[in-house]
Amino acid sequence: MSEPWSERAELYRTSKAHSEGPDLDLLVEWAAGARTALDVATGGGHVARRLREAGLEVVTCDPAPGMRPDVICFAEDLPFAERSFGVTVTRVAAHHFADVRAAARELARVAADRVLVVDNLYMGEDAEEAERTRDPSHVRNYAEAEWRGFLEDAGLAVEEVRLFDFPIEFEPWLERTACTGEPAARVRALLADRIVDGQIALERIALRAAKEP
Repeated sequence: MSEPWSERAELYRTSKAHSEGPDLDLLVEWAAGARTALDVATGGGHVARRLREAGLEVVTCDPAPGMRPDVICFAEDLPFAERSFGVTVTRVAAHHFADVRAAARELARVAADRVLVVDNLYMGEDAEEAERTRDPSHVRNYAEAEWRGFLEDAGLAVEEVRLFDFPIEFEPWLERTACTGEPAARVRALLADRIVDGQIALERIALRAAKEP
């Protein structure tokens, strides 16, 4: 997965859909009080940027060297000791994780206080097929109940969940993964009921979970 993502890195660094949004604002709010943070699958680095602006010391990690992380690694195998960071965060990346349960355990293991997750919400099998067609590195989006299970199985207590409507521009969404021609037409057909005035209506979930003593 890392090489295609390295090639796309600049598109994600400059993407308005990734660099702002109420979910990003919420992560900053939820991280308040922590001194250190690990931004897992940092992508364009937007979570790290905002947390640093809020005064936290942040380490970033990502499997794609082109994303310019501090540490190159997968979410399922974080090279840090237990409780190394006050808070661990991953935003709009978990649907690419090969083993989301293992990633949740790692996020919990290296956190001293809390784990914060934002990702796209499961919206049905047509949407899943569209996501995989647009981007073969897509594994799966998950429903709220599934996310609660992943985090609770990792020894975390889910304290708060927020859901967001997240409309984004459809054509740039395709362009970020170089989806054109027949695949793009298939994506349009699968998501026709969600595309309005050039925007696709996505849904996101944000979860705050506490590390049990």
